[in-house]
Amino acid sequence: MRLSFWRASVLGILAGLLSVPGSELRTLARGRQQPPPVKVPEPQSPSVKEQNEKDKQPQAEFGISVDVPLVNLEVVATDQNGNPITGLKKANFRVLEDGTAQQVTNFAPTEAAITTVLMLEFSKLVYGLFAYHAVEWGYQFVNQLQKDDYIALVSYDMQTRLEVDFTKNKAEVQNYLAHMYMPGFSEANMFDALMKTLDDLKDVKGRKSILILASGLDTFSKHTLDDCLKRVKQTDVTVFSIGVARAYANAADARGRLSATGRMDFLQAENQLHAISEITGGRSFFPQFEGEIPSIMREVAALLRSQYSVGYSPSNQARDGKYRKVKVEIVGDDGKPLVITNQKGKAVKIVVYARQGYMAPKGGVSD
Repeated sequence: MRLSFWRASVLGILAGLLSVPGSELRTLARGRQQPPPVKVPEPQSPSVKEQNEKDKQPQAEFGISVDVPLVNLEVVATDQNGNPITGLKKANFRVLEDGTAQQVTNFAPTEAAITTVLMLEFSKLVYGLFAYHAVEWGYQFVNQLQKDDYIALVSYDMQTRLEVDFTKNKAEVQNYLAHMYMPGFSEANMFDALMKTLDDLKDVKGRKSILILASGLDTFSKHTLDDCLKRVKQTDVTVFSIGVARAYANAADARGRLSATGRMDFLQAENQLHAISEITGGRSFFPQFEGEIPSIMREVAALLRSQYSVGYSPSNQARDGKYRKVKVEIVGDDGKPLVITNQKGKAVKIVVYARQGYMAPKGGVSD
């Protein structure tokens, strides 16, 4: 009987919200079915069982900004429709750092378990409508988890709270979500929440991610957007985001209830979520209709499971603390862009999602 309290009243909330004058918004703020993954012919990669056995072995503590000469990237390759491309080999990945080709030394194709933090905006902004969507859609994401996946639940308003620590028990998370009713505060301090969550994940080893379900608005954070963007450039956490405000903003705008300032606020909020996700190699989604959510959640889960681990030792060994731009390309055995065709024999456009760069270590070897 999850979310029965909110479901009973959400239609009344929506009707009332659309009558809110556009001038007040600044104060308030201040489905498609997925086809099978595209398969590369004759993949030369370990089986899922072999990879899982490998994952159980002790791993070196590699990272983006640590004192070892190795950069690890989590890479997702999809077709133009967002379907993961599986079966790629080490030779299919070309990595450029500041325009210079790098030698890939570590590679792991994987259909791995998920380790993610579900981060929800749970504030009274727009009378709790955004919180309602975040909780409801978060419940649907949890439905995509498998038995070996780990998930933690974080919510934020004026403060950031760890509601459920990492667990494989998805029923525990669903039960908690089902009892999240009306939020208590009107603040939505997204920047502070993201910074704290990234700090908490710093010592978690292996592949990890954050899924943000939020409007993207920030009302009273101590940190700024620039602080967040600088921080995500230093982390090895992949951030996915799903905006919960577009349907309301579009409906209010269509009825003349959204001022030019309010319109810009919502646009900026979406841009913030998009920028954070893009820098880390994740994706952002901004659904207009409730019917889009199931397919989006399936797509996010599929992307999280289909990440390739690509590692290299940078040719530039300077310990200058500068930001290095990274680009990942998918190539064939001849070094040219890889060409894949679909079942109809048509060429498939390959889209690559990967971290855009990393912060080089700073200081001497002993630092």
